[in-house]
Amino acid sequence: MRIGVDLGGTKIEAVALDEGGAILQRRRVNTPRHDYQAIVNAIITLVQGLEAELGAEGSVGVGIPGAISPATHRVKNANTTCLIGQPLPLHLSEGLEREVRIANDADCFAISEATDGAGAGSDSLFGVIVGTGCGGGIVIHGRLVSGPNAIAGEWGHNPLPWPQPHELPGPACYCGQHGCLETWISGTGLQNDFIRHGGKPLSAPHIVSAAEGGDALAEQTLQRYEERMARALATVINILDPEVIVLGGGMSNVGRLYQNVPKLWGRHVFSTDQVATRLLPPKHGDSSGVRGAAWLWQ
Repeated sequence: MRIGVDLGGTKIEAVALDEGGAILQRRRVNTPRHDYQAIVNAIITLVQGLEAELGAEGSVGVGIPGAISPATHRVKNANTTCLIGQPLPLHLSEGLEREVRIANDADCFAISEATDGAGAGSDSLFGVIVGTGCGGGIVIHGRLVSGPNAIAGEWGHNPLPWPQPHELPGPACYCGQHGCLETWISGTGLQNDFIRHGGKPLSAPHIVSAAEGGDALAEQTLQRYEERMARALATVINILDPEVIVLGGGMSNVGRLYQNVPKLWGRHVFSTDQVATRLLPPKHGDSSGVRGAAWLWQ
């Protein structure tokens, strides 16, 4: 039995999978976002609860909104800031009395979709999270690529490529830079762009609905979003040339992206005859992150 835990900004979800990937049981609780010790306790309680209910002990993998530094073995680059600098692997391993594998949530999403999701069978996959934030993960020949700095696939904190004059210097990002992809093509970035152009504060799904209903400002906002995403993904294709790119997070539910973005990225991809990379929606939807955490023990 494999247990995966997805530590999100609003919820912590745990799932138990059998050897074939079928879900045996799942549980979730709200995230105590600003209390590190409460987060550790919640994860331990979720795992122990699943094991008590199923009468078996499992391997444990955890996806987090950050990374574990290879140098310090502490959390870095986390947008749940109370995690930063904490020895989370040590505390979870001590609490559960076994090794716990931890990876970035976008990495977990990527390994899930590469293992038995939309990209199953592909040799190379880039998984993208475009929700509250923006991140990515790389899977080559079925193996997750982490890198010596544990930042492989950290797509969201690169600058928007081929910026237009009105896009400079770009919105401020929590990482300290300006114009990061996260500030443009996350769901939050879409909302902020709508407001900057005169729109009322609306959630990303409401902006999409407004565009479908004929609202011109919402439609223009989505067109800008699609063009920026095309530029951003073109740089990924130029460097990695993946067979498949899979979108995750809330923006992955916007169906028009899968038709419109590939039509736009060709002008920026260094391939004059064709761009064979496929842009796909996730097979497992919101469950990909937690499933990928469980698959860390393949």
